[in-house]
Amino acid sequence: MIRFNQFSLARGTKPLFEQTTFALNPGEKAGLVGANGAGKSTLFSVLRGDLHADGGDFSMPPSWQIAHVAQETPAVDRTALEYTLDGDTQLRSIEARIAAASAAHDGAAEAEAHAAFADADGYTAPARAETLLIGLGFTLAQTKEPVTSFSGGWRMRLNLAQALMCRSDLLLLDEPTNHLDLDAIIWLEDWLHRYPGTLIVISHDREFLDSVCNVTLHLENRQIKRYGGNYSQFEILRAQQIALQQSAYEKQQKTVEHLQSFINRFKAQATKAKQAQSRVKALERMEIIAPAHASSPFTFEFRTPDSAPNPMMVMEGVRCGYHTDAGEVPIVEGVTLSIQNGQRIGLLGANGQGKSTLIKTLAGTLEALSGHVREGKGLRIGYFAQHQLETLRPGDSALEHVARLAPDTREQELRDFLGGFNFSGEMATAKIAPFSGGEKARLALALIIWQKPNLLLLDEPTNHLDLETRHALTMALAQFEGTLILVSHDRHLLRATTDTFMLVAKHRLQPFDGDLDDYRDWLLQHAAEQRAAAKEAGSASTDDSLDSGQNRKEQRRQEAQERQKLSHLKKPLQSRISKIEKEMDKLNAEKAQLDAFVADAASYEPSMKTQLTESIRRQAAVNGQLEVLEAQWLEAHEELEQIG
Repeated sequence: MIRFNQFSLARGTKPLFEQTTFALNPGEKAGLVGANGAGKSTLFSVLRGDLHADGGDFSMPPSWQIAHVAQETPAVDRTALEYTLDGDTQLRSIEARIAAASAAHDGAAEAEAHAAFADADGYTAPARAETLLIGLGFTLAQTKEPVTSFSGGWRMRLNLAQALMCRSDLLLLDEPTNHLDLDAIIWLEDWLHRYPGTLIVISHDREFLDSVCNVTLHLENRQIKRYGGNYSQFEILRAQQIALQQSAYEKQQKTVEHLQSFINRFKAQATKAKQAQSRVKALERMEIIAPAHASSPFTFEFRTPDSAPNPMMVMEGVRCGYHTDAGEVPIVEGVTLSIQNGQRIGLLGANGQGKSTLIKTLAGTLEALSGHVREGKGLRIGYFAQHQLETLRPGDSALEHVARLAPDTREQELRDFLGGFNFSGEMATAKIAPFSGGEKARLALALIIWQKPNLLLLDEPTNHLDLETRHALTMALAQFEGTLILVSHDRHLLRATTDTFMLVAKHRLQPFDGDLDDYRDWLLQHAAEQRAAAKEAGSASTDDSLDSGQNRKEQRRQEAQERQKLSHLKKPLQSRISKIEKEMDKLNAEKAQLDAFVADAASYEPSMKTQLTESIRRQAAVNGQLEVLEAQWLEAHEELEQIG
């Protein structure tokens, strides 16, 4: 067990923790959340033994092996596979014993070391390391390339692979998804679900935290408070606590009312599409947790566009790619797309398939190799590139940046605008060079918003944003009245702001019929098929190909029989679904009454305190029951689909 008891620690003159107490049990997976500067990385240093308490105490089993992701990657000539294998220090130690015994011609010691090597699964280690690297996005050929050949982002993936290779009791992950695309994030989630040790992870990716964690540790006011459940459950619990405070309740009413009106408008036109319904649910959930962000340091909204051409843009037979000295390099081919006013499209696909290239072509920063691109009259594009921060001028202030866009606008008006993005007073006139990545990202967003775009093209806009700022961006995009095309590995942002998905795969753009859960299933199934195909290709020979064909034929026959048996399960499943729906209807009716009571300002009179507290407690219970029933309902429907 990890135990902090009355723990206190200061860095310099700044106290980070004051007499805080909490514990983690073996095998728990905890998300560590809190504002920037609250002490998340410091807590990791304590767990690794690099820092020690100023007061109180901290303990964990002395025998535990700790794995964490190194922040630096040595420029070594070792292959990516060998570098990953270095993460299993026990195995490397046994290999050293084998080499020493062999050099000393000590047969008994060498035999003993070889037995230990087998016990430590040494013979399967290269295959396990290869699986880690491929899961994190490396190709089979890249696993044999030297570490020095990889860029910074890919070296961080190597460090992550090395940490996962370590046979650890405690795994510490600090922003593990920062250098990963959506495909690799989904693979990592699947791996962490099977990890048997204790996990503590710092992340700004709420869906990643929701999927992986069953405990949340919140750092605030120099305390670490433990909440049972994932990040979304923590948010709801915290929102309920804040809602009990009258001032916080009043402060968040405007946000809730504005969002509710948007939800009501959107519902009227989103009754069928699965992804549209997913978005409605995401927006309704945002309303529930609004009090948790009532004191957020940053909120903003997009300005209403001056015009709304329809279609916004039309692409016919477009080849997207690059001109090089060696000739044309096509990346995405045969793109035919008509972007309609009000569309909200999420682009899916693995790294290297061409999502960014397509966005650049839409934005006009990259000329199409061939085909036709037509823009609607009055089109105004707001483009946030993956490396947008590099376009800012470090020696200029935030005020100078926005003044270049509006040279005829009064300075006070520009200052008022920047103040809405937390650039007020001296911060508005200071050089941006020392700004954090999140502050620079806020400025880049502000510059786009000033121009009142009617078509937003956003390529990984959340890379440098913390959870609060991501929430503010999600709220703003949900209410944006223009057209949106979004590339992001932040699934919460995709769910809450897009209606439809398109997939860039095999260098083609095509519609994706489904939501993000379908995409996750598609990815995992695709990966399983690839592994099975590789295994079959490696083990099969020309001589037994006929037998393999017969085996597959027999397998298909057996599968057909199995499906026939499963069809008999349809009727009880339908009865179960009907029963669940009746229970959900009953709970939804109660939920509506509770929501109305909690939203009524009169409920916050002192005389109503007991009733309000009980209503909030019951509200949480009802929401929990609804979540369970909804999961059962979805599970039953999935079984029906499989039978069908």
